[in-house]
Amino acid sequence: MNLPNQLTVARLMLTVFFVAAALSGLSWAYTAAVPLFGIAAYTDFLDGKIARQRGLITSFGQLMDPLADKVLMVSAFVVLLDADQATMPAWLVITVVAREFLVTGLRLIATAQGAILSADRLGKQKTIWQIICASYLLVMHASAESPMQWARPLFDIPFAGSKTIIPILLALTFVLTLWSGAAYLWKNRALVLKEL
Repeated sequence: MNLPNQLTVARLMLTVFFVAAALSGLSWAYTAAVPLFGIAAYTDFLDGKIARQRGLITSFGQLMDPLADKVLMVSAFVVLLDADQATMPAWLVITVVAREFLVTGLRLIATAQGAILSADRLGKQKTIWQIICASYLLVMHASAESPMQWARPLFDIPFAGSKTIIPILLALTFVLTLWSGAAYLWKNRALVLKEL
């Protein structure tokens, strides 16, 4: 297994530890979860970069890299929903999960037809904004714990605190999630029409 694929598998394993930390109920649960999420998210950037630079693009990577992204992001949004439904509304989590099921289903159809659909540019932009949104909210929750209390004032800045930033991040995440899903479906509509 080459290095990019190892990083993809590592992202899946880190997701398990991230969820376990966030839902542990410990007084420093989110403080532990934040770096795990950050490292897992960074492997998403790193595995693709290494694969392209070293010519290590494989069918496994093209299929599993986007899937590992989806597992990480859906896990993060579900964890955040569990933490605070006021800052992570259920309708957004449902939108994210539905979009990921749709795209994964499309990839399964493609695989059955002998094709592999890799992630596209808009999907990568969607993932970046989902990571930014989840990171902001995770750090905000961690700032309520004693190890991260130094970060709390960042979320109370007038006109630039959480009351301003969170609606913007949620709106961007929602729009890009819908847009990228619809664009991906339209781009690969021939696969779906072939099965109808």
